[in-house]
Amino acid sequence: MPIEPLAIGVCSWSLQVTSIPELKKFMDKLGIDVVQIACGDPHHAAWEEGDKMPAAAKAAGLRLTGSMLGFPGEDYTTPQTIQKSGGFGNPATRAERVERFKWALDRTEELGLSDIMLHAGFLPEPGDPDRKPFLDTLTKVSELARVKGMTVGFETGQETADLLRLTLDDLKCPNLKVNFDPANMILYDKGDPLRAVEILGPDIRSVHVKDANRTKVPGTWGEEVPLGKGEVNIRQFIKTLKKVGYRGPLCIEREVGNQEQRLADIAHGIQFLRECLAE
Repeated sequence: MPIEPLAIGVCSWSLQVTSIPELKKFMDKLGIDVVQIACGDPHHAAWEEGDKMPAAAKAAGLRLTGSMLGFPGEDYTTPQTIQKSGGFGNPATRAERVERFKWALDRTEELGLSDIMLHAGFLPEPGDPDRKPFLDTLTKVSELARVKGMTVGFETGQETADLLRLTLDDLKCPNLKVNFDPANMILYDKGDPLRAVEILGPDIRSVHVKDANRTKVPGTWGEEVPLGKGEVNIRQFIKTLKKVGYRGPLCIEREVGNQEQRLADIAHGIQFLRECLAE
């Protein structure tokens, strides 16, 4: 089933579900059917269905926006630990993560999807000796996806919008796009998310809707909060997305709290987004 412009959805891992029937139950409870679905990496969002998950997901009557890949070994304890362990950032793990990406492409294909999202890792600045090897890896990722007719969305936050813009321009790979998360810009303390939308607008392929407050202690995490209660300015964020021509889904992400609290916060977020879209 097609997904209408600016449809409200949710990220499957935010619901801390372990099976497709459980996901469907919570989606029905929320009154929505649009979802960005986790590929099923062991540490992040495993599925009881294993290799049968794609068939189960397609049979559940949900509208899937794309898949999300996390890598084993990524450590989000602090900004420093994820800088060392995230995405393709560590040269020692690049080869095995490219292999994991190949697996995720196959799973995305089995899901009947053409979009896969992931954190690329902390992008090296121009002049950094690792910049070329890092970008060579991203070019390989692009080519692997291109062969399957797929688009890769790099999630924002681990770099400034200016650095991501420069990197996409340097790569010149038409199927490398942006999975925009405004709260990550604040959690990682990487700039103004509204300005970032303006800079990255033409390449924003998908969106995680999340809110946060910036840290008061440099080098530590900011605080993730329910939609409308943080520094993103969600109302203006939605207006800015419309301004730059974004028409994709709006998938709510909530990554703190127990399952009951997350469900309540996501339900609040759905209602809040409906109000924002109606303005």
